Amino acid sequence: MMRKVGYLIILLWISLSGIVFASPPGRIVSLAPSVTEILYDLGLGDQIIAVTTFCDYPPEALDKPKIGGYSNPSIESIVAMKPDLVVMIDDGNPIEIQDRLKKLDIKTYVFRAKRLKELPQGIRDLGTALGIRDRAFKRAARVENVIHKYERQARKSPPPYFRKKAIFIIQPEPLIVAGPDTVIDDALKLLGLQNIASDATSPYPKYSIEEVIRQSPDVIFMGQGPMTKEISKGLIRRLGSLEAIKKERVYYTSESLYRLTPKVISGIEEIAGYLGGY
Repeated sequence: MMRKVGYLIILLWISLSGIVFASPPGRIVSLAPSVTEILYDLGLGDQIIAVTTFCDYPPEALDKPKIGGYSNPSIESIVAMKPDLVVMIDDGNPIEIQDRLKKLDIKTYVFRAKRLKELPQGIRDLGTALGIRDRAFKRAARVENVIHKYERQARKSPPPYFRKKAIFIIQPEPLIVAGPDTVIDDALKLLGLQNIASDATSPYPKYSIEEVIRQSPDVIFMGQGPMTKEISKGLIRRLGSLEAIKKERVYYTSESLYRLTPKVISGIEEIAGYLGGY
């Protein structure tokens, strides 16, 4: 009964926003890399007719027509695609884009989830709006189950690394790390780690070598991409006095936590796997 009531509330909210499809729209434009990933995960890849220049996953997205960046998409290119729906985010896509599209009678849907715990509900809301409620609820449950697994673990049987200090390095020069209001920060906290950059003033702050040494993280994660082992050798040498370096607790991770998509569960499991031998 409660689940049914919850569904009716979701449907009412979506109805008030003006977007409800009985079946998936045939022509969808995605204005964000995370949205593109989620739509593909929901089995709607064939319905996507255009994406941003930053939409690079899954690989099939690279072959889709491009409508510009997600902070400055081309309205003219979007209109030319004659979409049934444009899906965007409110954390990266300018609100002016939505306003202009509405004035042109082009339907828009704003994906509003920003944090890890908001992702399952965001997927459910999107799927309900697009007429694929059952499929979306199943996909959302996969993410939710992983979150709940680690929440239970932290309560019942904290692992050896629980409350240890960690840092996630995005790039070596200038030194950029993952700070507050990021999926990476959410994931580290979910696993019971203390992100030493959690109290920074921006999501991806610049850090000094001296500050990292002062805070002395117990474990260091480096996102692959710009942080290959070869490129990071100089940074490792400069951090050589840290116990994390001496005890070889430096791990190179995939980019699965860089975007708020169902792929984050792979990133969470990946980090948990590295910590398994702590």
